[in-house]
Amino acid sequence: MVTKQIKELENTKAKIVALEKSIAKTLRKELASLHDKFGFPSLGDFVKALKVASAGSSRKGGRGRAPKAAGGKRRKRAVITDATRSDVKKLVETGKTGSQIAKTLGISLPSVQNIKKAQGLVKARA
Repeated sequence: MVTKQIKELENTKAKIVALEKSIAKTLRKELASLHDKFGFPSLGDFVKALKVASAGSSRKGGRGRAPKAAGGKRRKRAVITDATRSDVKKLVETGKTGSQIAKTLGISLPSVQNIKKAQGLVKARA
């Protein structure tokens, strides 16, 4: 009984391999003729059109782009001015935390930390 099941398993595996090869062959043919389906004279023209169509619409955001903030909008880079630096200093003196300062001024916590460090408002580690 077990030998019969083993033979059946081997036959099924062979069918799977043959089916995978058949699918791969059909897929290659379909991909090679895709440009015809969409009315392009050559595969190269089709690839160029795809690149043009996909420019600027990358799912991962692409290189060199600002990360998207909550709500799908891109964050703008904060402009750190002398006024921002003095506001940070005033808020530190009133006892605000770094995250409270960042939220109040609309800048990132690392920016607040960099400003505090540059102004000598951060205690040195022991």
